[in-house]
Amino acid sequence: MKKSDAPLLMITAGGTGGHIYPAQALIEELLNRNWRVRVLTDVRGVEYFRQLEGQVELSIISSASLNGSNIIKKITALLKLLVGTCVSGFFMLKERPKMIVGFGGYPAFPGMLAATLLKIPILIHEQNGVLGKVNQFFARRASVLACGVWPTKLPNNVNGVDCGIPVREDVLALRNSPYIPPGDYPLSILVLGGSQASKILSEVVPSALALLPVRILKHLRVAHQARDEDQKTVEEFYQKSGINADVKPFFIDISRRINEAQLIISRAGASTIAEISIIGRPSILVPLKVAVRDEQTKNASSLVQAKAAIIISEDELTSLKLKERIYELIRKPTKASKMAQAAYANSKPDASKKLLELVESLSTNTKEESFSAK
Repeated sequence: MKKSDAPLLMITAGGTGGHIYPAQALIEELLNRNWRVRVLTDVRGVEYFRQLEGQVELSIISSASLNGSNIIKKITALLKLLVGTCVSGFFMLKERPKMIVGFGGYPAFPGMLAATLLKIPILIHEQNGVLGKVNQFFARRASVLACGVWPTKLPNNVNGVDCGIPVREDVLALRNSPYIPPGDYPLSILVLGGSQASKILSEVVPSALALLPVRILKHLRVAHQARDEDQKTVEEFYQKSGINADVKPFFIDISRRINEAQLIISRAGASTIAEISIIGRPSILVPLKVAVRDEQTKNASSLVQAKAAIIISEDELTSLKLKERIYELIRKPTKASKMAQAAYANSKPDASKKLLELVESLSTNTKEESFSAK
């Protein structure tokens, strides 16, 4: 089949890793099945997709958040969303996609609205246990709503499909990798704050680790994701504490680092939890407090209930409490191993293929007459 004859699918996703990583995983499956893909995203989001440049078509779409009370900013945001919707609609009228798959985030709004106006079939994938604002807005307009966390809280009369969260091929390649529990050898701890990093983890984790016994600090290796503005401070603290640490705003080789970790300390973003589960590693999770719908606590609940993770709320997070939780797992390697096994048992490694099946099932029922303008 010529590339120009292949069916076209449009994907729209917000500018953070939590929305984009599952989209990347679906794209990998689509390319293996000879689909053409156009991605509609924002300036931040396009950077995540650069590695797929040449395999997919990337389009930067104007978008903005409507959060806040400033009237001028709201009007500006509405204008940006209007422009983004018009540009998205132009691509749709020109290229006639079979359907559009939305992964949430404000940058997904223009593409979803254009598809709604043009009566193009919509498939939504919600990563969290509670619908985000954009996915909530379009939930009743979607042909299919795939849920990454089950059960997901949905609007009345809206049915979801238990799908799981697609993870990328480099993560799947390490599924259920052998776990090396803590012992008298180099101990690897990975600290993840989500795609935007986390200030509170950068404040609390280093000081918690510094409280560990010297015999542990001597062979401790830390990989810590910190914000740009926090990186230098975090690095200097680790150096003064005699802790071997690699501090970066973003880790390109995240799958390798998860695989090598004896313990992960992380936010409870849905994609991060999916990757931790697929590879099978114990974790201490600190849900994002400012999340309006408290979706990260919901995300973490399945791992906590499976005894694969320990949860600490931001309000309860202190250096001493975190140190005690870390030290407990170091002193009890059998418990750490059981947590790793429970994490993998809680994973859904076939989520990408399930989502692909939903896409292909919906596309077979798509007709050219779906377009209201020709």
